[in-house]
Amino acid sequence: MSYDTVAGIILAGGRSRRMGQDKAGLEFEGVTMLTRVAGVVEQRCAPVLVAAPETSQAYRELSRESDLRWVTDEKQGSGPLGGLAAALAAAGAAGADVAFVCATDMPLIGTGLIEELLAGLTEQADAVIARDAQRDHPMAGVYRTRVAETLQALVDGGELRMTAAVEALDTRRVSVTDENWLTNVDAPEDLHRLRVGSVS
Repeated sequence: MSYDTVAGIILAGGRSRRMGQDKAGLEFEGVTMLTRVAGVVEQRCAPVLVAAPETSQAYRELSRESDLRWVTDEKQGSGPLGGLAAALAAAGAAGADVAFVCATDMPLIGTGLIEELLAGLTEQADAVIARDAQRDHPMAGVYRTRVAETLQALVDGGELRMTAAVEALDTRRVSVTDENWLTNVDAPEDLHRLRVGSVS
């Protein structure tokens, strides 16, 4: 099935406790992490939405650096699940039925990841998420915008786990052909490994 109109959602509202600073603004190969990820997502998706509260460092420091659309109305303290719910609602309001979702700390994503996830989306499925040899990656997936209300209900009920979204939806999993796409930068040592080219 072909999807010509796909929104992009970048989740950038995390507190980055292990990193010690906002990951969206980290420099990687001469640009911020957010700029790098957005540059890939923009090749396939429109509009591209960045979910981050107005109180976040990412929004305060990066919101004027690009033409990205910022979604700032997520419930305070609701984590990536709250950001996802708010951004899916905004993408649906913009006319998109499907959105590719990723985190701002995934600098090695490629458009091939988006295409492989879209290829796994069926009429019945609410979401398709990437899977590697170890685990699911709910923050690397495509989601129907119609599920925004379902996810918001989870958030309103106090749920914070992204895995709760996977459990609540009709979710398919795709084993991607390049697991480097799923590389996360969670801590300073992760960023160092990427900078010296030792992705594992």
